[in-house]
Amino acid sequence: MVKLAGTLSHLQSFTALVIGDFLLDTYTSGRVKRISPEAPVPVMEVQRQDSRPGGAGNVVLNLIALGAKVIVSGRIGADPIGEQLKDNLAKDGVDLRGLLVEEHYQTPIKNRLIADSQQLLRVDIETIRPISEAFENRIISQLQELISLVKVIAISDYGKGFLTPSLIARVIAIAKSSSIPVIIDPKGADFSKYRGATILKPNLSEAYAAAQMPPDASLDAVAKRIMELTDIDLLLITRSEAGISFFDRSLARHDFPVRSREVKDVTGAGDTVLAVISAALANGLDISFAAQLANIAAGIAIERLGCVQVTISELARRLLEYDTDTKIFDDSHTFALRQVLKDHCYSLLVLPKGQKMSNALFRSLRQLGTNDDEELIVYVEGCDPADEFIRFLSSLQEIDYIILQRESLAVLCESIQPREVYSLDNEQLRCQDTPQKLLAALKQQSLEAPVFNS
Repeated sequence: MVKLAGTLSHLQSFTALVIGDFLLDTYTSGRVKRISPEAPVPVMEVQRQDSRPGGAGNVVLNLIALGAKVIVSGRIGADPIGEQLKDNLAKDGVDLRGLLVEEHYQTPIKNRLIADSQQLLRVDIETIRPISEAFENRIISQLQELISLVKVIAISDYGKGFLTPSLIARVIAIAKSSSIPVIIDPKGADFSKYRGATILKPNLSEAYAAAQMPPDASLDAVAKRIMELTDIDLLLITRSEAGISFFDRSLARHDFPVRSREVKDVTGAGDTVLAVISAALANGLDISFAAQLANIAAGIAIERLGCVQVTISELARRLLEYDTDTKIFDDSHTFALRQVLKDHCYSLLVLPKGQKMSNALFRSLRQLGTNDDEELIVYVEGCDPADEFIRFLSSLQEIDYIILQRESLAVLCESIQPREVYSLDNEQLRCQDTPQKLLAALKQQSLEAPVFNS
């Protein structure tokens, strides 16, 4: 898993084009204390109402959480909901030049009524209809320019009528001519309209419906049928709490079971997967790594209620939690560690070369490891990961992470300074005056010089 954590450093900033159905997700939260005297239904007392971009908009938010810049292409109505949706996207710096207003169209809204962390009801206000030929021509006239600006295209089809077969075909054709990958989250039973895409990402029920096969048919047979219908490069099927399966052109199958602490709500998990896969492909990651990262991100998403965004920091922390074999970090993996520590405090204990386990060190670790709100990182100079002393340290629950290379420590401390720095001098735990003293020492040219001079 550390190898997978190391791939996070490849998730650099990029620009993505998100095309699809944009709508507004509203969450009306409250509490239920009684049954209505008018009918046998619960009465909810509203306490809070929040709104955020939904549909393709949720894909946009997930991409932004992964460090992407996003351009959108879609439609909204000439109504207050459309304006609110635009304002919400604009606050996150989204390029809205491709989000066009269609007259006499109502911007969709999904209102989820939630009480005691349970969704009671969803109210949809929408008009499902295909875009007009004139409106489609306006969209297509923009595509060449928009696609030339991006590394990846994510198509989010929510079945509201914006993504006509001719529009999808045009997007795929332009993208192919520019060698830009197209990842599609499909809708409906006719997958032939997505023919030629790079990756198609249906969920399990959508895949069986598109293949027109019964529930007892094998997933491999379903995949074979879809590949024949679509001529895509890769088929990635999300299977809710069962994880992700993907198939390449040779129909070789790879399964990645999801790992989550508790499944609260699968809403929006598909959007999270679409965003992570898009980010991975935009940065040149192999699809097997991309699928594993997406699977872990989906596992985080379904632990929360409603549509959520999973950050690189959260991905990194979960990856490191899964790695039970080692807490030791080298240069190639400190990126993941820095992501974990972005929003957390940590203390650093610096141990000299040749340090052995002692009563004083054990007492010091117990003392420093009592703060649950703070990570403890131990730096041991001049040790090998296979040393018995290092293996023993990694087994202690008081220690969160271990760094053995001075360069790795310098990079970490320069980007995220420790709250406090400690050293063990003559078996006494000492708190250094400032973290800057450590940073200055790390910049010394001589690698043989000790980090601290007593």
